[in-house]
Amino acid sequence: MKEIFLNGELTEISCKTLKDLVHTLNLENKRFAIEVNEQIIPKSKLECFTIHAQDKIEIIQAVGGG
Repeated sequence: MKEIFLNGELTEISCKTLKDLVHTLNLENKRFAIEVNEQIIPKSKLECFTIHAQDKIEIIQAVGGG
């Protein structure tokens, strides 16, 4: 387990990669963007991007509406 800051909140996770985190948060097939330590991570890099303790991860979800 490691502690990260997820959307500003200290959170304990066991995920190794951003793809694991996306799966854990049930975000597959949803529209979102991920920023780690103020750097936007392309979806094509989620599988190989390793999460480290104390990383600051922001996840922004697109919300539809009219």
